[in-house]
Amino acid sequence: MKIAVVLYNLGGPEKNEDIKKFLFNLFNDPMIISLPTPLRWFLAKLISNRRAKTAHEIYKHLGGGSPLLQNTIAQARDLNTTLSQTKDHDYKVFVAMRYWHPMADNVAEQVKFYQPDEIILLPLYPQFSTTTVGSFINVWKRAVDKIDLNCSTKMICCYPYEQGFIDSIVSSIRKTNHLDDVRDKRILFSAHGLPQKIINRGDPYQWQIEQTVNAVVEKISIKDLDWVVSYQSRVGPLEWIGPSTEEEIVRAGQDRKSIVIVPIAFVSEHSETLVELDIEYKKYSEIAGVNGFYRIPTVSVSNEFISGLARLVNLAHSESNFIISGDVKRICPNNWKQCPCNEKDTN
Repeated sequence: MKIAVVLYNLGGPEKNEDIKKFLFNLFNDPMIISLPTPLRWFLAKLISNRRAKTAHEIYKHLGGGSPLLQNTIAQARDLNTTLSQTKDHDYKVFVAMRYWHPMADNVAEQVKFYQPDEIILLPLYPQFSTTTVGSFINVWKRAVDKIDLNCSTKMICCYPYEQGFIDSIVSSIRKTNHLDDVRDKRILFSAHGLPQKIINRGDPYQWQIEQTVNAVVEKISIKDLDWVVSYQSRVGPLEWIGPSTEEEIVRAGQDRKSIVIVPIAFVSEHSETLVELDIEYKKYSEIAGVNGFYRIPTVSVSNEFISGLARLVNLAHSESNFIISGDVKRICPNNWKQCPCNEKDTN
């Protein structure tokens, strides 16, 4: 049996001239800005033009472009190697990006040429949001409809406490030895933020972030560990979920604490870790009087994480459900109405 695994992430500009187009693609997404098409197009143009200069400065630190695609290709390579050890099926992992190349339309063509018996969509977003996983699923459905790619498809929506994912984070924290003495340290579990109105509509992202953090803290098992969940990357005038990572950095300075920042939603290095965390927040910490600043790397291609992804693929293949969480059954409480498991009862 031939199984195509589509491993997907946000995407990022690879060179300077890509930046404005990438930003336009991002802000023209109806899952990001929920306005009628003409207004959204106009607003996306306006925002991308205004933010291009700032984005150029950010990507200048990274040589002019994002490393996200190359990092994702490395994850796909290692996942392909791990899956190839399963002799019962032939797996092929394809890389797709939501807002930059390779995009869903092109990847769907590649998958069709492969002629799989089954497709498994695997996000590099451990926690579900309508703005990430939901957005990609929408464009994937349109892409396969365009080319009449009729194939059994499984959609993994989330895996906020998948064992390999959690073990990889905990292993990275332990390797740094930053928590040998926890009396003067505070862990900031930092995730990408969202406008509060998206959560109010029933998006389970924030709840799932909290489940990930709870699983990590339980696994670390350090008495009197000082920790907090915070959210970064806020843009625009809307109210965003909080507390913000900046607010928590200031509070840590007031409390005379060192901080250990753990990216809890990002699984590979890119601008929001290499620039926002490592450069901008480090400088912000110095100004705030934080005693020490340490940043834990993303899970990237760790053996635990890649093995966890392979388990998810095998789990998805063995189940008949159209959309599954990392637990097969629905994991979100019923009040999170935009959980995709609402589309198909998996209990």
